[in-house]
Amino acid sequence: MKKITAIIAIAMTTIATDTLNAQQSQYYKKAEQNPFTLVYEGAITENVKGKVNIHPVTYKIKDITIVANVYTPANYNTSQKYPAIVLAHPNGGVKEQTAGLYGQRLAEQGYITIVADASYQGGSGGTPRNVDKPANRVEDIHAMADYISKYAGVDTSKIGLLGICGGGGYSLKAAQSDKRFKAIATLSMFNSGLVRCNGFMNSQLNTIQERLKQASDARALEVTEGKILYSGVASITDEEIVKTPTDLYRKGYEYYYRTHAHPNSTFLYTTSSLMDLMTWDATDQIELINQPLLMIAGSKADTKYMTDEAFIKATNAKNKELFLIDGATHIQTYWKPEYVKQAVDKLVNFYQTNL
Repeated sequence: MKKITAIIAIAMTTIATDTLNAQQSQYYKKAEQNPFTLVYEGAITENVKGKVNIHPVTYKIKDITIVANVYTPANYNTSQKYPAIVLAHPNGGVKEQTAGLYGQRLAEQGYITIVADASYQGGSGGTPRNVDKPANRVEDIHAMADYISKYAGVDTSKIGLLGICGGGGYSLKAAQSDKRFKAIATLSMFNSGLVRCNGFMNSQLNTIQERLKQASDARALEVTEGKILYSGVASITDEEIVKTPTDLYRKGYEYYYRTHAHPNSTFLYTTSSLMDLMTWDATDQIELINQPLLMIAGSKADTKYMTDEAFIKATNAKNKELFLIDGATHIQTYWKPEYVKQAVDKLVNFYQTNL
């Protein structure tokens, strides 16, 4: 299969996304070994009384079944009240990866947390598979708030939001209208629409109209012939990873296809989704955010420019703060223990102050 990178071009393919590539199977051992298929270091392997526990749950968004994990703090007691955090996962990611890691770490600090697979993605329902439309991702965040608001022990006056990578961009949009979220945080925020339109680091400005035409043609093919075309990266060799020029994608391929691979995670998305993505910007109307805002990024992240741009535009956010993790790159904030600890410590301080 031809490799496609978001930096260079959009390619189309009719591969079946529910068929795992055989060459990737060796990297799924970590998921297979964990009873909850969690792939991050230090993940829960069993629920032990008196400790942080994980609770797989399902709920509906219209007719789509959403799968999620709820993490409860040590000595969780339904008769008590706890602050809660909704977490939105990165593009292509699933709840068992970095979003789950942060969900568990925040639960260790006394929060009830929820991490759900996006609709049409991961283990959640919805067809065609891997539709990646901003409106869906934003509704996923609203729906997580719906579910956790009714969870035993949750103090509905103390619900926070954390979006990671693409989930960060979608969280900025969700927070504009959803004032149930009393404190908003992003980690390594990725403005999906901006990148799909302009290219990473504005590298595709000259091909915007061409790519919009490709997306439109893909939608037409869905309607007329029932064929679903996909963009992204279906599989990648070690040699191709090494030759990938940008740190975000090179390290991203390592994370998603090697060190933290999960069968439900994929870099593919429907090409027709670009009709929505390329006309969407996470910072559009960001001035509607009047809640406290914390934006965290690695000082060496090649995506930092997106956090910088959004932070400046969030003119009405209260007590807004930009926190840089010194020496960290984008993907390193997903898993590297010293960087995760810095991020969690900052998040706990932020939520304790503002929830």
